[in-house]
Amino acid sequence: MLSEHPSTQRVAPLCIAALAVVFGDIGTSPLYALQACFTGPNLAVTPAHILGVLSLIFWSLVLVVLVKYVVVVLNADNKGEGGVLALTALVINTERTSPRRKIYATLGILGAALFLADGAITPAITVLGAVEGLKLVEPGHLPVLPIAVVILTVLFVTQRYGKGFINHLLGPLMLAWFSVLAAMGAFWILREPQVLYALNPLYGLDLLMEHQVMALAVLGGVFLAVTGGEALYADMGHFGKTPIRVAWGLLVMPALVLNYLGEGALLIEHPNAVANPFYLMAPAWFLWPLIFFAIAAAAIATRSSIAGVFFVVTQALSLGLLPRVRVDRLYSGYAGQSYVPSANWILMVISIGLTVGFGSAASLSWAYGLAVAGAMTIVTPMILSLIKSRGGKRRLPLLILMSSLLVVDIVFLFANLTKLSDGGWLPLVAGLIIYWLMQTWQRGRASLMSRLSRDQKPVRDFLNDLRTDPPVRVAGTAIFLDARASGIPRALLNNLKFNRVLHERVLLLTVVTVEQPRVAQSQRLAVTIVGDGIIRVVAQLGFMEKPNIVEILREAERHGIAYLPEQTTFFLSREELMIGQRSDLTPLRRKAFMQMAANAQVKADFYGLPPNRVIEIGTRLEI
Repeated sequence: MLSEHPSTQRVAPLCIAALAVVFGDIGTSPLYALQACFTGPNLAVTPAHILGVLSLIFWSLVLVVLVKYVVVVLNADNKGEGGVLALTALVINTERTSPRRKIYATLGILGAALFLADGAITPAITVLGAVEGLKLVEPGHLPVLPIAVVILTVLFVTQRYGKGFINHLLGPLMLAWFSVLAAMGAFWILREPQVLYALNPLYGLDLLMEHQVMALAVLGGVFLAVTGGEALYADMGHFGKTPIRVAWGLLVMPALVLNYLGEGALLIEHPNAVANPFYLMAPAWFLWPLIFFAIAAAAIATRSSIAGVFFVVTQALSLGLLPRVRVDRLYSGYAGQSYVPSANWILMVISIGLTVGFGSAASLSWAYGLAVAGAMTIVTPMILSLIKSRGGKRRLPLLILMSSLLVVDIVFLFANLTKLSDGGWLPLVAGLIIYWLMQTWQRGRASLMSRLSRDQKPVRDFLNDLRTDPPVRVAGTAIFLDARASGIPRALLNNLKFNRVLHERVLLLTVVTVEQPRVAQSQRLAVTIVGDGIIRVVAQLGFMEKPNIVEILREAERHGIAYLPEQTTFFLSREELMIGQRSDLTPLRRKAFMQMAANAQVKADFYGLPPNRVIEIGTRLEI
């Protein structure tokens, strides 16, 4: 985690790196956002409407991104980390004794599910929006759709190699991209300076009042200009809040505003350019370079959005919301980057399917936004909860401000609901399915833990049995992973029952994930002597830390527990789940949980255990 107050020398490089990671999505929105505001709701391209739409875009960027995220939400860090799950953990810790705790936990899971559902649409619409510029230079001669599919395939296949090079090399490319956006916009603003009237919020209000019902559809297009704003909060732990704020205020927002105003100026002069206002802003000689530039920016934005999905999946795994899957930690210019192969291939199939199915960025824009609007709306009440609990002199003004922004969020949510019949149902249904699966896994694990706890033997009874009927003690150390730090784990009982031997030293190791990003080294391990050579070790990890048993054992050496790999054997319990007579789960949830458990990654691989030192002891459990 980076310091919240990096030195001046570090701010500039971090700002440039953030351009490639944090602002890629929102930075490529000009490719399709303004076009969607007119083509989707069939709004006439008149000067009054152009100024109204531009006014709505400008004030949406101000209220949603600048005020809500940059000014307020970035202050709600969980020990430096951001994102909906980090915020949920923070709120839950604050509301420990409140009956609202479960409500916020549910909202957090739903927000994460909606974010994941939207993760497949972002690559498709970003790449399509960039590639469609080819239609202008070679109409009907270049296979735009196959080219988009090839680019997406390459991006997903190479995702596993990380993006440290993006931070260091392509950050400057994104700096140039935003500079081009600003220059193109400024050129057209100088040609049609009347477009600056759009900064007056009355033009946006007039448009809403004039069209009312249609205005909701227009707002659905306007919202595309702020999608990606949630990345400012999600990526805060990678760069710190200061570089993100500086990059947004000094470069990203000015460039976006200039570009949108420039597109509007173009439409005032050439209303027919609504078919693709972004590319038609460029002079003929610059069109080919701009297309390659846009494709490169779209590629960077896509890789960053995919990595954002991996980031949320990794947090969800640590918090027990998803079954174990393989997670590879990759080197990068910032901490926390991971690669989740299963999620990568699922996203690839869905993104390519959406690209082929919708065929254009304009069509796909109507499936895009609803899930993001839901996730953004969920953040606001949780921020309100933190403001109430923390108090302070600014409490009342902040409560009023965030309550007003909640109204804005809800308006955008309803606006995106107009997209339901045109494909907006896709991310909504996908998000609800992911939410249901997360809840199913969480409830199934709780039911399984309850069953295992009932079957555990109390420590006192176990020690009495050892003294009454002592087994043969063999040399070496046996480590038993125990899901709950109480009683004697089933694997130890079964090993003693069937083999009638006990190692000279036995470690009962429990890994607990707490609701904070990281745990200080001094607070990580708790060691308790149980008796008769048995030691209990409880390791606390944050949800940003990957559990690695070997690293934990190395750390335990500071507590006097020597780790000798060649003399250590790991015993794992492998549960075979069966349908029982009674269950805490409904039949459908039970089947889904059993399927997810069957496909979960093997414990030994997930915890990084040496494969030649692991013994699995199977047991059947009814659920």
